[in-house]
Amino acid sequence: MRHGVRLAIDPGNARIGVAASDPSGVLASPVETIPRGRGDVQRIALLVLEKEAREVVVGYPASLSGQEGPAARSAREFANTLARLLDPVPVRLVDERLTTVTAQGQLLSGASFGKKGAKGGRARRSVIDQAAATVLLQSALDQERSTGHPPGETVRASQGDS
Repeated sequence: MRHGVRLAIDPGNARIGVAASDPSGVLASPVETIPRGRGDVQRIALLVLEKEAREVVVGYPASLSGQEGPAARSAREFANTLARLLDPVPVRLVDERLTTVTAQGQLLSGASFGKKGAKGGRARRSVIDQAAATVLLQSALDQERSTGHPPGETVRASQGDS
């Protein structure tokens, strides 16, 4: 098992969920939700520095058939941008199918979202984005531990350059 902090990025259209592992690479925890748009990749780069991350995992929403649809293309483009900015820190695309659904289910089963005084919609979505990034990262860490290989596909810093 490789040691070092890993950062997980779950890029959505409006927000980006971020999670980080502990230095031993065993446990994933939520970090923050970043608004999508101006300054988002710079904020991620700052988090990579702050956390001294050895790798960044980007959620790749492949369709259930495995085809690359619009959301997957968008995630790949985002990962390409990150790879160029963060080089030499490796960026990996990791299948994230159903992570948001899993995160919502976990939060709803253990949280008080439906109870009086629960957080509003915007705050709830922010928590879900972080939870989805945490589920993604924990899955990647567990997969690496069970197979002995980093999951997903490495994004080369030169991809997308013309």
